[in-house]
Amino acid sequence: MSDAQRVAIQRDQAEGAVRIVFAHGAGAGLQSDFMQFIAMGLALQDIEVVRFNFPYWQQFMELGVRRPPNPMAQLEHCMKAVIREFADDKPLFVMGKSMGARVAFRIADEAGARAAIGLGFPFHPQGKPDRLRVDDLNNRCQQNLVIQGTRDSLGRPAEVADYQLPANLQLEWLENGDHSLLPTKRSGLQRTGLWQSAIDRISTFVTEINR
Repeated sequence: MSDAQRVAIQRDQAEGAVRIVFAHGAGAGLQSDFMQFIAMGLALQDIEVVRFNFPYWQQFMELGVRRPPNPMAQLEHCMKAVIREFADDKPLFVMGKSMGARVAFRIADEAGARAAIGLGFPFHPQGKPDRLRVDDLNNRCQQNLVIQGTRDSLGRPAEVADYQLPANLQLEWLENGDHSLLPTKRSGLQRTGLWQSAIDRISTFVTEINR
């Protein structure tokens, strides 16, 4: 049994023209509302999406005991193992939410991905703006994409404007979104509206890269 078969994997729109392997964040697995909404929205746009649980979350689902995320090397190993389960000629994109975005960007080159996509990239840990994670964004893809909420406490516009970001990174801001791309009640926006905006931007980006 492969490493990937030890964790749950969900595949949406297997006949899609391209494949996105989508990694979850630290606090929720593949079945979270966010992961499901994004995956199903992309599937409706002819994009295959493969979601999976990292090992620590799989243990939580099976045993009911919360565990901290695995070390980064183990997270990377898991995502690469999932990608190998679907080894074929379909164009590959790697994507992640928060922690999963760091993993996706870090393995993009080794995985042979056309691009990496981050949703709510954690530019720094909570309350530690001096501990930057910008180096995680470096890879050799032609273009990469990060979609960030303007209220994201792990990387607000004023902060990110001062960072030296890679030249191959496109940064898209979603107005009123927090780290989970959730709007404030005062804004009058619905979470599904912001999430759909992210889906549309991802779909456009993937189409452009895959031409």
